[in-house]
Amino acid sequence: MGRWRRIVGAGVVCLGVLVPAAAASALPQYVALGDSYSSGVGTRVFYSEEGGCSRSPDAYGPKIAAARGYTLSFQACSGAKTTEVNSNQLGTLSSTTSLVTITIGGNDAGFSNVILNCALYYFTCGSAISEANSFIANKLPGLLDTTYNGIRSRATSAHVVVLGYPHLFTAEGTTCNVNLLTSSNEKKLNETGDKLDGVIKARTETHKFTFVDPRNAFLPHEVCSSSEWLNGQSNPLSESYHPNVSGQASLTTLVEAVLP
Repeated sequence: MGRWRRIVGAGVVCLGVLVPAAAASALPQYVALGDSYSSGVGTRVFYSEEGGCSRSPDAYGPKIAAARGYTLSFQACSGAKTTEVNSNQLGTLSSTTSLVTITIGGNDAGFSNVILNCALYYFTCGSAISEANSFIANKLPGLLDTTYNGIRSRATSAHVVVLGYPHLFTAEGTTCNVNLLTSSNEKKLNETGDKLDGVIKARTETHKFTFVDPRNAFLPHEVCSSSEWLNGQSNPLSESYHPNVSGQASLTTLVEAVLP
């Protein structure tokens, strides 16, 4: 599905806008946390850096930083769970941080593994979905609370924006191209996504953070729609079921809409 294009410029990962150090210190501080939906997997364009986090200049974090004049600390990393955010991504938060954004929870619930089970091992799909639903209901709230408490304890006055996840599939369960998922299972996966977003929204509001729900914006743009903002099954497989450049542009607009 095309060649990856690597961009040299690791310095841009830390700074949303290239400015002299003295001027940068006076700019609002923005820390972008989270998983692959925040790092920009799906855009196929990444900074040249070590660590395998797959951070993209087309992700919503760098886009918002450039548009708003923030100094960006881009910490989001592909594959991150709540525990990895807690241990690896909170270090640049401080009392001077103005804005924090995050997507997290999908990897904790094993959502990518559920899709894999449903695509490759049809007969284990139902049990994989049930296991994910149970985790989302019973274990995820506490994990999110720990992460959100960690953010607030460091970024004491920041505006914290938590993004949910869009539906991956159309309401009709439309299939296309190389896709081993059935329409029925696509609908069930959307229902699990709703459960995930419901828990994230509830915990976000409890912590008095701002929740951004991308589901309505992505409604006409799911996998197999006429105008996709999400990749379907892709090569490499890691790019599958993630927002493409258009999807990240939509996330940028949604976040900007809730900023002062």
